[in-house]
Amino acid sequence: MTRARAFLTVMILVLGVAVAGCSVPAISTPTPTPSPTASAASVISLPSITEVVEVVKPAVTSIVVGAVGYNIFLQPVPEEKAGSGVIIDDRGYIVTNNHVVEGAESIAVTIPDGRAYDAAIVGTDPLTDLAVIKIEGDDLLAVTFGDSDNLAVGEWVVAIGNALGLPGGPTVTVGVISATGRTIQEQSGVTLYDVIQTDAAINPGNSGGPLVNLRGEVIGINTAKVTSVEVSGVGFAVSSNTAKAVSEELIEKGHVTRPYLGISVVTVTPAIARSYDLATDEGAMVSYVESGSPADHAGLRPGDVIIRFNGEPITTADDAVLAIRAHEIGDRVDITYLRGSSQRTTSAILIERPKD
Repeated sequence: MTRARAFLTVMILVLGVAVAGCSVPAISTPTPTPSPTASAASVISLPSITEVVEVVKPAVTSIVVGAVGYNIFLQPVPEEKAGSGVIIDDRGYIVTNNHVVEGAESIAVTIPDGRAYDAAIVGTDPLTDLAVIKIEGDDLLAVTFGDSDNLAVGEWVVAIGNALGLPGGPTVTVGVISATGRTIQEQSGVTLYDVIQTDAAINPGNSGGPLVNLRGEVIGINTAKVTSVEVSGVGFAVSSNTAKAVSEELIEKGHVTRPYLGISVVTVTPAIARSYDLATDEGAMVSYVESGSPADHAGLRPGDVIIRFNGEPITTADDAVLAIRAHEIGDRVDITYLRGSSQRTTSAILIERPKD
């Protein structure tokens, strides 16, 4: 053996380099002391997905809704649709999507242990695509809501639901939080705010099922999936903080009350600013003012651009909608806006949103 080959052989043994697909064990060395800047998460093993599922799965329900549809001759015909739900209270309250139970003539609920129940609608909220239904049963296991405001992009999540209405219990898929604070428009035309985006597979039948973190807490209610050839791995869930607040109000009152200003707004972009000769390229431009509404009494007009709401900056239409929703009925709010190049401030007293 030449001196060069002998040296190479020694280096391979020391470094444990794989040769021809075979790994040569490296000589053991002392474990290095972690750097003071090393993240604690880098040395802590992740919880078992199996354990997370074992905690949450008993509370995930299959929902089959009987409804009435119409054929091409406009004749009524019975139809069924499947969805999911999750038990949020051991008294039998279940949160799901509004679009799952909308138009229901009957609602059949099955839980993973095989027990089946008829359910009644407690209340629905189309603006968040949420609904609460109730079953009468004993020994029901309920989930715990987590704080969706503390989610981090890249965090692992588990989606559980009645995917495709397949028999045999809930389907489990795994992914990460892809984004938070999304705004999406559903096929029904309803705009959902503060939505979680995930790449965990969400399929028809998953609607209404829980999106869960690795602590076994529900951090979202699965509601929609983008279905196209070009887009995959994009699903959405209503945030748990929204779902918790809405479900509690539905259980208490049967409906959700919201503050109302009486305007429609669009996000100002550079293109819109040029088209309407606006003095700013950001903000929420008023496109409609309802007659007799608080906005009308406050003097707002179409074309005004809201730039601050009660002292908080407004750069998009979403900002304006969420700012209104963050207040209570009866609150007096200050609104700073641009009319042409003139900056003005007015005030309005929010009223209860009229029922649709």
